[in-house]
Amino acid sequence: MEVDLQKKRSLVFDFKEMLTASVILFAVIDIVGSIPLIITLREKVGHIQSEKASVVAAIIMIGFLFLGEEILKLIGIDINSFAVAGSFVIFFLALEMILGITLYRDEAPETASIVPLAFPMIAGAGTMTSLLSLRAEYHVLNIIIAILINILFVYLILKTSKHIGKRLGKSGINIIRKVFGIVLLAIAVKLFTTNIGQLFNN
Repeated sequence: MEVDLQKKRSLVFDFKEMLTASVILFAVIDIVGSIPLIITLREKVGHIQSEKASVVAAIIMIGFLFLGEEILKLIGIDINSFAVAGSFVIFFLALEMILGITLYRDEAPETASIVPLAFPMIAGAGTMTSLLSLRAEYHVLNIIIAILINILFVYLILKTSKHIGKRLGKSGINIIRKVFGIVLLAIAVKLFTTNIGQLFNN
């Protein structure tokens, strides 16, 4: 009965959940903030495989959304504990964006193929953590739609990164990163308070 209820919940569409999940993933992926790195990659290799990078990133993210919890069960970690840990990762990502510091992000890679575009730039550790944290609170259908929306946006950014970079300028990109950093910070606090309560209730 509990399994049937979970399946039913996983297929419920909720616009608010979809919108919130989309904003969270947009902030974590931070593809706008990565425009300078994308431009650097384009200058180094001459061509960016936008379509392939976007499709592979989508497959990785959706696959991890479904298999991530099973992997956690194999090593004896529940989804709420992972969400609490994820809230710390998101918190530090937010600090990077707000303060303009680098805590654990890799240096500019040398090639522009599936690695590093699809992984780890788009579907990186922060994105994976966020997906399982979202899974603890939102319906799977809404998260999948949010992933696809973000992948579409990522594809458009990859295709037009050079033009966007010129239009926004360095200051424009920095402003966007700081705004979404504040959003991420609030989300990290919410994830922590919600899931830490669940852990104590259990």
